[in-house]
Amino acid sequence: MTETQPGASQPDASQGAFADPDYRAAVVDLLGAIAYGELAAFERLADDAKLAPGLADKIALSAMAAGEFSHLDDLQRRISELGADPFAAMEPFRQALDDFHSHTAPADWYEGLVKAFVGDGLARDFYREIAAYLDPETRALVTDVLDDSDRSSFVVDRVREAIRADHRLGGRLALWARRLMGEALIQAQRIAAERDAMTALVAGGVDRPGLDLAAIGRMFTRLTERHAERMGELGLDP
Repeated sequence: MTETQPGASQPDASQGAFADPDYRAAVVDLLGAIAYGELAAFERLADDAKLAPGLADKIALSAMAAGEFSHLDDLQRRISELGADPFAAMEPFRQALDDFHSHTAPADWYEGLVKAFVGDGLARDFYREIAAYLDPETRALVTDVLDDSDRSSFVVDRVREAIRADHRLGGRLALWARRLMGEALIQAQRIAAERDAMTALVAGGVDRPGLDLAAIGRMFTRLTERHAERMGELGLDP
């Protein structure tokens, strides 16, 4: 996230892109979606930590949960800077994301790890794509919040080690990962259909770049390719 120097004034959201009220509303919508996603991730990782086979894994997953909560604080602060209520911004995404997590509750420790890596990874990739069309400060915040490098190395190590010990586990986790992607796409489409502001952000405007149909197609191709890469990192068949 962009650092604010001591004594520096807060960014004036009325300048630049934020002079357009539609853009402001779209950014608040996007940040609200990401913020509720971080809250849901915090709750889920804290629950998954209870499934950990050992103390070291329990502590590692609990630390990930704490990181998600820290991100939530940063996002709420930015929403407030834009003159919006963080809780009101998050509320529209509550049902869709809660439904996704209730439909994809992991049965064991390894399914929880794959969900944290594959399921969350798809959402993070999507938001990174959209971040390219944001103002610099908001883009920096979103990019920072979505950094999952620490999580990636932990999950990859644990899942690969487990598959080496039990090859049958790999087939089950591959099926689970495919289900996660299908459910994630359904929920993403649901959110996009219900939120005009977010659709407008992707489409762009007179003074802002956006994505045409061809570019949207290429974006989803990149998301699919990145999903396949994640599967490969875990040692699973796409």
